[in-house]
Amino acid sequence: MSPSAKSAYHHGDLRAALLDAAVQMLEQGEVFSIRAVARRAGVSPTAPYRHFADRQALESAVAVEGFRDLKTALTEGRELPSSAADLADFAVVYVSFALRRPAVFRLMFGNECDDSNDQRVQASGALHELLAGAMASVYPDADAPALATAMWSLAHGLAFLHLDGKFPASPAEDVAARVRASFDAVLSLHAGSGSRTPGRE
Repeated sequence: MSPSAKSAYHHGDLRAALLDAAVQMLEQGEVFSIRAVARRAGVSPTAPYRHFADRQALESAVAVEGFRDLKTALTEGRELPSSAADLADFAVVYVSFALRRPAVFRLMFGNECDDSNDQRVQASGALHELLAGAMASVYPDADAPALATAMWSLAHGLAFLHLDGKFPASPAEDVAARVRASFDAVLSLHAGSGSRTPGRE
């Protein structure tokens, strides 16, 4: 059992210990199953079923944690974006998260969305709301939800182009420069269509 999983389990939080074990297995490329996660967490093969009905439920729970971690990474220590440059920085954080935690990121977005899983839908929705709020802050006269979808698609596409080796995933400074340049190019076109880009007079 990993130190963090052991600590969580000894404090009576079996669910947290199982999630911690699952995330570590994913990120280390180990075979992922309910039985393997139980073994990694140091509990009986049937223990996970107290919290997760099956592997899909466990994967959804890991995805929820991933969405929450990504939202934290986007918001921690920073205000809501107030300029196009801030939006580009948002995208850099997004792509950096994907490259830092590729297995979890792929799991977050790799399965068909299950509308019956309230937590996963809510976690994904909260991320989109954050992006829509960011767009509304910078472009108050624009269709914020539509623009958020477009910018999310751009950041998401860049993340997977780097993950899949179409663009080099290092050094980090080059990745950040590529992401910023892409956002600058698109947002400057948006600004030229009639919406002023704050901070770029």
